[in-house]
Amino acid sequence: MNLLAIDTSNQTMGVAVLRENQISGEIMTNIKKNHSIRLMPAVEELMREISMTPEELNKIVVAKGPGSYTGVRIGLTTAKTMAWALNIPVVGVSSLETLTYQAQFFPGYICPFFDARRGRVFAGIYQWDRNKPVPVFEEANMPMEDLLNKLVEEQKDVLFLSPDIGLHKEMIKEKLGVLAQIPEEVYHLARPSHLALAGMTRKAEETHLLEPNYLRLAEAEANWLKQKKENGQNG
Repeated sequence: MNLLAIDTSNQTMGVAVLRENQISGEIMTNIKKNHSIRLMPAVEELMREISMTPEELNKIVVAKGPGSYTGVRIGLTTAKTMAWALNIPVVGVSSLETLTYQAQFFPGYICPFFDARRGRVFAGIYQWDRNKPVPVFEEANMPMEDLLNKLVEEQKDVLFLSPDIGLHKEMIKEKLGVLAQIPEEVYHLARPSHLALAGMTRKAEETHLLEPNYLRLAEAEANWLKQKKENGQNG
């Protein structure tokens, strides 16, 4: 199995290649630059470094969100276009699930999250079982306070993972105290090699039917629907 993994769903951009079920290489950056300009050069550089051509790929795995709307679209569009052109399957994996691989040896709950602004987060709660992450609660877009209250009720050790951990660390510690585990910064970034592992055995999806996992409407669309509803009520 030769597999290309692509993640542009958040500020971190990463690509990795799994060759014959082993990681051959990865490129990963965590800088505020346009993924649309940098993604394909990164893929080409990595393929060149490991002496592989696109025609040798058997599958593409892409992080399908949640995260940045623009970033998610860039990754999915690129992955689907490549898969269609090469006539190979494409698989979408949750960006939150991918992040849990940074804590696969933690015995308690794992809570990956991304900031969704206005006090809300995209979050999931997982627990590792038999070498794979198993969702304890479904991924959702919710107020951070509601998420933490839910975890307080569970009374279990929770390891938090997020590139936005600094925005919510104080509230996490205040709510959960000693139950909250927050590792060093390096563990809060999803790795494309983990994305490759997550998608390695996952069933392929119909290329044109693969959809992003935004967990909420884009703000412009939400405002448009709200205005449309209000106009309808006023009429």
